[in-house]
Amino acid sequence: MFSDQTWLARLIWIALLLVAFTAMVQLRWELAFVALATLTLSLVPVFVARWAEITVPASFISAVVVFVGGTLFLGEVFDFYERFWWWDVAMHGSSAVGFGLIGFVLVFMMFQGDRFAAPPVAVSFFAFCFGLSIGAVWEMFEFGMDQLFGFNMQKSGLIDTMGDLIVDMIGAGIGAATGYVYLKQREYGWLTSVIDEFIRRNPRLFKRLRK
Repeated sequence: MFSDQTWLARLIWIALLLVAFTAMVQLRWELAFVALATLTLSLVPVFVARWAEITVPASFISAVVVFVGGTLFLGEVFDFYERFWWWDVAMHGSSAVGFGLIGFVLVFMMFQGDRFAAPPVAVSFFAFCFGLSIGAVWEMFEFGMDQLFGFNMQKSGLIDTMGDLIVDMIGAGIGAATGYVYLKQREYGWLTSVIDEFIRRNPRLFKRLRK
């Protein structure tokens, strides 16, 4: 399960374990909590994929690990959100694109990969809604962390939240547009190749696929 992952993902997991262990030895409980929370969230896709018997491309798992680590660990512990104005935009934008792609794949699975039966506009719209809704859930998570544990994940409050949601909307739109282009049997660079790789690794879920 872990041997199939990229060296980058494994390196980040090991680093988070070392940070959590060191923080507990030094009685720095907040740092230990953030490190363990980051590790746990970044491992969720691995265990969900195994439970669902789905093969997720290692590159996608790495992207999830980098996002969670960049958001929770680097963003909160090393204060990247304050040090780099673009950090929040990069984290939310890239994750929204990813969730838009996930939303597309989920709906496409329902059609078992039949391009001709799957209506491009409807599938893309669902992908957009899925990506945007995950962004909204993340904002609720940030609010909960701030209220329950005294973090400052929302930074400037409403302005930060709305700015994040706008970026999520743009990113989800890009992911959904990629799905639309894919259904039209056109190439769209690296993003459509991610869809192709997932389908190639899970042929039983896309039995009606016709190139």
